[in-house]
Amino acid sequence: MGGRGASSGISDKGKKYGSQYNTILQDGNIKFVSKNERTAETLMETMTKRRIYVTVGGNDLLEIIYFDKEHKRFKTIGLDHPHNGIKPHTHHGYLHNENDGPMGAAEPTVSEKKMIDKVKRIWYNYQSKR
Repeated sequence: MGGRGASSGISDKGKKYGSQYNTILQDGNIKFVSKNERTAETLMETMTKRRIYVTVGGNDLLEIIYFDKEHKRFKTIGLDHPHNGIKPHTHHGYLHNENDGPMGAAEPTVSEKKMIDKVKRIWYNYQSKR
């Protein structure tokens, strides 16, 4: 899990794949990760087709990031802050919101809400056992 360039093994900034994030928990194809450094690049590519990452800050869930069959990010659900009054909110596209409408984000769909509930359930079950 690096920033851009995960499929090549090295990010645009020369960081080795997997050096910027730490895996906390994995449940099937969903991987919960946290940054190793505050300045870590955002997750843009992965080495696993259709991976779903959940970024965590402390005990808080920050975002859910979806990757496609080409290993590229295509959708992000922001959980920790509102976007134009929408919380949680969804951004579409590799570069965050290039496929969004005039609002720059969208309300989560029914399937996205199910994923949010699933992610929260997995995370809170994990937290309760620690």
